[in-house]
Amino acid sequence: MRIVLDTNVLVAGLLNPAGACGRLLDLVLDGTVPFSADERILREYEEVLRRPELALPADAVREVHTFLRHSAEVVAAPPLDAKLPDPDDLPFLEVAAAADAILVAGNLRHYPKKATGRVSVVSPAESLDLLRRSA
Repeated sequence: MRIVLDTNVLVAGLLNPAGACGRLLDLVLDGTVPFSADERILREYEEVLRRPELALPADAVREVHTFLRHSAEVVAAPPLDAKLPDPDDLPFLEVAAAADAILVAGNLRHYPKKATGRVSVVSPAESLDLLRRSA
């Protein structure tokens, strides 16, 4: 199972390593779960993780971002004609569609079913359940 991580899942995983997002991030970081991204997503990860209000340690941000940049299956995602509540979320949907991946998002309302087409969008807890069942 290949995944695409919405930025909110990445941030939540770093802020709360014991929660579902943290457990999923651990699986990505140890190479158990392959993930896909594109340059737009990787840039967003870096920009968001460096926000001072998150107060994430600079070393941890650098280490995680370097790992993600070098370990992601980078895909060239063609544009989709999908109408999302926040157009900034479209790259995540496009990459998931191009990579035939599951999109993991902390707020499923950002990805209404009618806009996601064939892409499965699941919560972090649902993704962990899918991983357990597929193992």
